[in-house]
Amino acid sequence: MTIRHHLSDQLLMAYSAGDLPEGFALVIATHLSLCDECRARAGAFDAVGGAVVEDGFCSMSDGSLEACLSRIDGLSQITPRPRQAKGIIPAPLVDYIGGGLADVKWRPLGFGAKQAILRMSDRGASVRLLSIPGGSAMPEHSHRGTELTLVLQGAFRDETDRFGPGDIEVADDNLEHTPVAEEGQTCICLAATEAPLRFNRLIPRLAQPFFRI
Repeated sequence: MTIRHHLSDQLLMAYSAGDLPEGFALVIATHLSLCDECRARAGAFDAVGGAVVEDGFCSMSDGSLEACLSRIDGLSQITPRPRQAKGIIPAPLVDYIGGGLADVKWRPLGFGAKQAILRMSDRGASVRLLSIPGGSAMPEHSHRGTELTLVLQGAFRDETDRFGPGDIEVADDNLEHTPVAEEGQTCICLAATEAPLRFNRLIPRLAQPFFRI
């Protein structure tokens, strides 16, 4: 797998610091499970954060250590089994889906396209799996905030470039595009958005509340 589109340092630092909504963190964790380069950079940011804590720049209130140790003692001693990827579904996604690709609960969007909205514990970003038949296009749209789109299978092109397996596109309110799935294999993506998309045409706008896009 050759990955050409990576995460910015800003997003990786926010992920390392735990400052992102669960939906964005899930997409980034999934990308990191596929991308050696971004995983190494994220590890470097984790190391910097650990050094800052070790040097005492982050203060703790009295009794914090004792409270933490007490909570650890109360945890189960059973070691959880590490999650494993299932086919094209990377390990971080398996629990959210409940298995592999065959376990995804798809809902039709029309013209062969499907989506599955994933449940998040916070409302900072909505997350969905998208399945777009080869040769099909998503309606032209722009954004009201940040959108992260990670390709798991197939590929798509838009006005900026081509995105294949493992690639991640970071879109903001400056980007207006029409993603088109490449001919052949169905394009399956994991996408997180912090606000509804802004569609240019009437019919997608009318359908938007029903599909929660």
